[in-house]
Amino acid sequence: MTPRTTIKPINFLCMAPQAQAVSLVGDFNGWNPQAHPMRQGPDKAWTITVDFKPGHHRYAFLVDGALTLDPRAQGITRNDQNQRVSLMPVS
Repeated sequence: MTPRTTIKPINFLCMAPQAQAVSLVGDFNGWNPQAHPMRQGPDKAWTITVDFKPGHHRYAFLVDGALTLDPRAQGITRNDQNQRVSLMPVS
């Protein structure tokens, strides 16, 4: 039997009520703003659910083109451009 890679759905929430566009970027999508656009709900919060493999994932919210840390993140690290980004462990 081969070991299965566990995929975990992770919910992201970004409070940016005045934003025109928010997307989730990170090492899991090549920091591509088009890969995971977030949806704004009636409460003006932006949300998305993304499936992750176990490991440590670097990410940030792109709010109207500005890289923004997640205040709910488990840690802060730096990306390959030495910008501060959020860190999330998935087990």
